Amino acid sequence: MERHVFSFNGGGLLASMGASWFVSYCYYEYIDKTHQNWTCVKNAANRKSVYLRTRQYHKNWLDEILKMNDGRLNGNSLNLKAPQIKQMASGLLAIV
Repeated sequence: MERHVFSFNGGGLLASMGASWFVSYCYYEYIDKTHQNWTCVKNAANRKSVYLRTRQYHKNWLDEILKMNDGRLNGNSLNLKAPQIKQMASGLLAIV
Protein backbone atom coordinates (compact mmCIF):
# COMPACT_ATOMS: atom_id res chain seq x y z
CA MET A 1 0.00 0.00 0.00
CA GLU A 2 1.34 3.44 -0.87
CA ARG A 3 2.33 5.86 1.84
CA HIS A 4 -0.43 8.28 2.75
CA VAL A 5 0.43 11.81 3.87
CA PHE A 6 -2.02 13.07 6.45
CA SER A 7 -3.37 16.61 6.11
CA PHE A 8 -3.24 17.60 9.80
CA ASN A 9 -0.42 19.16 11.84
CA GLY A 10 2.63 16.95 11.70
CA GLY A 11 0.90 14.58 9.30
CA GLY A 12 4.00 14.05 7.20
CA LEU A 13 5.91 13.01 10.30
CA LEU A 14 3.17 10.59 11.32
CA ALA A 15 3.19 9.15 7.82
CA SER A 16 6.94 8.55 8.07
CA MET A 17 6.33 6.35 11.13
CA GLY A 18 2.97 4.92 10.17
CA ALA A 19 -0.15 5.51 12.24
CA SER A 20 -0.35 1.90 13.41
CA TRP A 21 3.31 1.83 14.40
CA PHE A 22 2.89 5.12 16.28
CA VAL A 23 -0.03 3.76 18.33
CA SER A 24 1.81 0.49 18.97
CA TYR A 25 4.94 2.22 20.26
CA CYS A 26 2.95 4.74 22.30
CA TYR A 27 1.00 1.87 23.87
CA TYR A 28 4.28 0.14 24.70
CA GLU A 29 5.69 3.32 26.23
CA TYR A 30 2.70 4.29 28.38
CA ILE A 31 0.58 1.22 29.05
CA ASP A 32 2.18 -2.18 28.45
CA LYS A 33 5.91 -2.85 28.22
CA THR A 34 5.18 -6.40 27.06
CA HIS A 35 3.50 -5.09 23.90
CA GLN A 36 6.13 -5.62 21.20
CA ASN A 37 4.27 -5.38 17.88
CA TRP A 38 6.12 -2.16 17.07
CA THR A 39 9.38 -4.14 16.85
CA CYS A 40 8.15 -6.08 13.77
CA VAL A 41 9.55 -3.52 11.32
CA LYS A 42 13.16 -3.27 10.16
CA ASN A 43 13.41 0.48 10.70
CA ALA A 44 11.95 0.66 14.23
CA ALA A 45 14.95 2.67 15.45
CA ASN A 46 14.37 5.36 12.80
CA ARG A 47 10.67 5.49 13.60
CA LYS A 48 11.42 5.76 17.31
CA SER A 49 13.67 8.74 16.61
CA VAL A 50 10.78 10.53 14.86
CA TYR A 51 8.42 9.53 17.68
CA LEU A 52 10.67 11.01 20.36
CA ARG A 53 10.97 14.39 18.64
CA THR A 54 7.26 14.77 17.87
CA ARG A 55 5.68 14.54 21.31
CA GLN A 56 3.88 17.86 20.80
CA TYR A 57 1.68 16.15 18.18
CA HIS A 58 0.91 12.88 19.94
CA LYS A 59 -2.41 13.76 21.55
CA ASN A 60 -3.73 15.29 18.33
CA TRP A 61 -2.52 12.30 16.33
CA LEU A 62 -4.36 9.89 18.63
CA ASP A 63 -7.55 11.91 18.08
CA GLU A 64 -7.01 11.81 14.31
CA ILE A 65 -6.28 8.06 14.30
CA LEU A 66 -9.67 7.40 15.89
CA LYS A 67 -11.24 8.99 12.76
CA MET A 68 -9.13 7.04 10.25
CA ASN A 69 -10.36 4.58 7.69
CA ASP A 70 -10.22 1.03 9.06
CA GLY A 71 -9.02 -0.33 5.73
CA ARG A 72 -5.93 1.86 5.79
CA LEU A 73 -5.20 1.02 9.42
CA ASN A 74 -5.54 -2.68 8.63
CA GLY A 75 -2.77 -2.35 6.03
CA ASN A 76 0.05 -2.60 8.56
CA SER A 77 2.74 -5.22 9.09
CA LEU A 78 2.36 -5.28 12.88
CA ASN A 79 -0.36 -7.94 13.08
CA LEU A 80 -2.81 -5.38 14.50
CA LYS A 81 -6.32 -4.74 13.20
CA ALA A 82 -8.07 -1.37 13.09
CA PRO A 83 -10.38 -2.05 16.07
CA GLN A 84 -7.36 -2.93 18.23
CA ILE A 85 -5.45 0.13 17.06
CA LYS A 86 -8.39 2.41 17.78
CA GLN A 87 -9.00 0.83 21.20
CA MET A 88 -5.34 1.36 22.09
CA ALA A 89 -5.47 4.97 20.82
CA SER A 90 -8.59 5.65 22.84
CA GLY A 91 -6.98 4.33 26.02
CA LEU A 92 -3.87 6.40 25.38
CA LEU A 93 -5.83 9.64 25.04
CA ALA A 94 -6.60 9.57 28.75
CA ILE A 95 -2.92 9.57 29.72
CA VAL A 96 -0.91 11.27 26.95
